[in-house]
Amino acid sequence: MHTHTHSPYLEDIPLQTALARWEAALVEAGLADPLPGESLALEDAAGRITAEPVWALISSPHYHAAGMDGYAVRAEDTAGASETRPVYLSVGDQARYVDTGDPLPAGTNAVIMVEDVQLRDRAIEILAPAPPWQHVRPMGEDMVATELILPANHRLRPQDIGAAAGAGHSRLTVRRQPRVAIQPTGTELVAPGSEVRPGDIIEYNSLVLAAMVREWGGQPTRLPPIPDDYAAIRARVLEASQTHDLVIVNAGSSAGSEDYTARIVAELGQLLVHGIAIRPGHPVILGVIRAAGGEGAAGGGEIRSVPLIGLPGYPVSAAITCELLVKPTLARWLGQPPDERPQIPAMLTRKVVSPEGAEEFLRVTVGQVGERVVATPLGGGSGVLMSLVRADGIVRIPRGEQGHDAGAIVTVELHRPPTSLRRTIVAIGSHDLTLDLLADELGRRNPGRRLASTNVGSVGGLLALGRGEAHLAGSHLLDEETGAYNSPYIRRLLPNTRVVLLGFVEREQGLIVPRGNPKGLYGLADLARPDVVFINRQRGAGTRVLLDFRLRQMGIRPQAIQGYERQEFTHLAVAAAVASGAADCGMGILAAARALRLDFVPLELERYDLVIPAEFYDSETVAPLLAIVRDPAFAARVADLGGYAAPQMGQALATL
Repeated sequence: MHTHTHSPYLEDIPLQTALARWEAALVEAGLADPLPGESLALEDAAGRITAEPVWALISSPHYHAAGMDGYAVRAEDTAGASETRPVYLSVGDQARYVDTGDPLPAGTNAVIMVEDVQLRDRAIEILAPAPPWQHVRPMGEDMVATELILPANHRLRPQDIGAAAGAGHSRLTVRRQPRVAIQPTGTELVAPGSEVRPGDIIEYNSLVLAAMVREWGGQPTRLPPIPDDYAAIRARVLEASQTHDLVIVNAGSSAGSEDYTARIVAELGQLLVHGIAIRPGHPVILGVIRAAGGEGAAGGGEIRSVPLIGLPGYPVSAAITCELLVKPTLARWLGQPPDERPQIPAMLTRKVVSPEGAEEFLRVTVGQVGERVVATPLGGGSGVLMSLVRADGIVRIPRGEQGHDAGAIVTVELHRPPTSLRRTIVAIGSHDLTLDLLADELGRRNPGRRLASTNVGSVGGLLALGRGEAHLAGSHLLDEETGAYNSPYIRRLLPNTRVVLLGFVEREQGLIVPRGNPKGLYGLADLARPDVVFINRQRGAGTRVLLDFRLRQMGIRPQAIQGYERQEFTHLAVAAAVASGAADCGMGILAAARALRLDFVPLELERYDLVIPAEFYDSETVAPLLAIVRDPAFAARVADLGGYAAPQMGQALATL
């Protein structure tokens, strides 16, 4: 083993270079071969990987067996039989009754089905000759003793378990599952379900990583979190390495003052990589440490090499780098080829700018709109786990590229089966909490169907419909000249797209304020007060259009409002900013205020409609959603949110 040659500070090397270093180190340390086998009972072996070939110990069937209920006979005795010249064979002497699966009596070589004969006294009447081996399963028809049943490095399926049993096996030798220790680090970590205070971080990364390891055939051990303490982390790493094939340290991988993992690896063995040019996931550590093998470890108590991977603490970074680095390592140890996700070409719905120096893993939602597959980028940085929850796939943007323009054809690595795309309804437009209810109802009532919503504002949604990128858009755009909602904007923005304007909800817009309304905010005029900090919605959002319209009516300049330029993309994000103290108020809906137990100052009632291109309005894809929208039970669920009325829900208000 070489001593480490890389500085324990962040590098920025390409992913392929990092993987090559990692693979070379595993080979050099003798850790690149599949793990040895262990014996398992058949009932426990499904899903495991064979460590050696499986040969038939016996033939199946291991005797000549009747293939039907009927009479076993000598085929030669039935020669010449016809309807005009029947042949009669005595039962018990020339013909013997057998059930399916019975051994064929000695001297017989055919079975005549019971429904093809007539019993005459103690003889059977045969009206057609039986060819030799008719309705007989000859010995070895399924498998013959010494025949190869399953190769090594084969993932055992249910039918494979049956074949092994039929070939005479009760146990199989399968690859030992790689043992993976997962060590979360961080002074601020608290357990899921704990009461959280500012500064606390719920430790769920190890849950995610352990589930991934288990899905890939490994055996994870979640170790208790430990504070950012050099000696404590070093001791825990050494202890874990005694009984595990791989140690994962989560967090503590960047170059901060309390990020000790790289220094520990360099001290205990060889630091291979510290920093890969990928986004998210840059501060990754790859290394091999030297440790004494403990009980249960391969090789007993001698000094052995143990790979260590340091994953970033941000949830998305941790999950993506785990898939890039841990998954292929476990596949190698299980004798499996790298598992590749299905890929599909798709059209990007909006421009994406990517840092040139790093390979980017862009999370996208994917759906089929007409004959076109569209991919919509999801917002959120490396700490936004929901971007992975909502993602249907990943678009890799290679290092050196600056991104993609809207309309570009990209390759998506799918997280879902390609067949699910046709069962996905794509909604792009304004955010509303009722869309979450609609998505829930759609999945409950129509298993396998999904509503994938992307929040880009009302104007952005209508433009997406014009480009053929969505099945529907939520919109609440107030026209200043006419005072009408949505229709004037549709005529202006979608002159060449025929759409149905579907009534959905009326909702209260107002100011979301902290509980008790401590600053006494009662109208938009209060936003210009010097002691008030506001949080706004993004340009093009219906809420922003309404706000700007009312401010102009009142003669209030946006520059007079602190926080006017700070934008959020959903009502809940506005409410969260108020709840956290980052803003004193924001414009939004009552349901968002209620969701975070905030107070609400109502200002006016507005319409929020669904805009559906005519080509999809009567389609099989959108039909299940329309059925829900027109169900009074769904309207009742919406009403329970508070701040909503639904007098026109499900009504086609206009075709434009």
